[in-house]
Amino acid sequence: MLVRRNVIPWAPAALVAVSLISTSCAGRNDDVSTPKSTASASAPHGYVEGAQEKAEQQSRLLLNDPGTGDTRVLDLITGKAQEVSRKPGTAQLTTDGRFGYFHTSGGTHVLAGGAWTVDHGDHVHYYRAAIRDVGRLPGGLGTRVRSDAAVTAVTDEDGRARIYRRAGLEKGKAGSPRTLPGTHPGAVVPHEEHLLGVTEDGKVLVYDREGKRAASPDARCEDPRGDAVTRRGVVLGCADGALLVREADGTFTAEKIPYGSDVSEAERATAFRHRPGSDTLTAPAGDRAVWVLDVTERTWTRVRTGPVVSANTAGEGSVLIVLETDGSLHGYDISTGKQVTRTKLLLTGASAAGTDGNAGPVIEVDRSRAYLNDPKGRRVYEIDYNDNLRVARTFDLDIEPALMVETGR
Repeated sequence: MLVRRNVIPWAPAALVAVSLISTSCAGRNDDVSTPKSTASASAPHGYVEGAQEKAEQQSRLLLNDPGTGDTRVLDLITGKAQEVSRKPGTAQLTTDGRFGYFHTSGGTHVLAGGAWTVDHGDHVHYYRAAIRDVGRLPGGLGTRVRSDAAVTAVTDEDGRARIYRRAGLEKGKAGSPRTLPGTHPGAVVPHEEHLLGVTEDGKVLVYDREGKRAASPDARCEDPRGDAVTRRGVVLGCADGALLVREADGTFTAEKIPYGSDVSEAERATAFRHRPGSDTLTAPAGDRAVWVLDVTERTWTRVRTGPVVSANTAGEGSVLIVLETDGSLHGYDISTGKQVTRTKLLLTGASAAGTDGNAGPVIEVDRSRAYLNDPKGRRVYEIDYNDNLRVARTFDLDIEPALMVETGR
């Protein structure tokens, strides 16, 4: 099924403004581990004291074994895994690209993975720093964490949203949050110096970073589940499709992207996965299909597959990568729905536990590679998705990496 909507030209997002930095990238220095007296004058955007700026992306995988709590940080530049403090009781692991959030029944533990990217549109900064524990955020299982360069929004399982200053996390402590009024059944999402939320009755609201109500679009999102930040705006998963919320010249607008036909509850898109920076989102569509949402074209495509464990895509003409219960990765042409490639058996005993970020195999995608965790095999595969899903590297581990996210992107 393919449903098309009118294309709205993209308005480039404003450059990210980050606290504790200068407002110019002049005076860049590859060795930014300088004393405070000189760092304030010469530090590039995104700098944190003690960090080093690098010429290439410093990707790392955060890995956790829920059975033991053992946690590793796999450096994808060196190929070495570093042992960090155990995170017992972790039921879900999420990330905002810089910090890892280990969700347990007693709260959310925050780990700074030591790598991040600051994208200014016309140029990018890559940073590398020490890995360190930041502390714990309140909120048990079901807590959702979303961030931008300035704030981190933590929405607990009861819908209460607390807003933390990003600078505090960067310094190693959460600090005191601000609390948004009301409750929000979906995640509160920072975007364009504001906060987007949905009320219990489905109304979309916009707040400023101080928690005050701002002008909001006249739009609704019933039963919000799933969200993603793209170059074209924030996508919210709603009962009847998706809602795209955009900002231009200080004004927020919203546009529905409906499925175009009746979709059962079991086949709804409720958890999006995509390559950071891409406008192509994926989500399971029941047990034997995957939704692909092209935000640019405002289209949903339902790709019929075998039984789905996890799916993702790099977008922009790349194949849809699907881990199926046969333990192989399958590549599908999104436009035709045809399978175009398939790997050998990579995993044994693959199950559907990993489709929404819970413990189990997942596919992480960055600008050049994809990564697949194999818990039972105690390994991670690096996949070249531009070369027929070729296995480029295999990382053997001393834990069962049932939970995995990628940072540094």
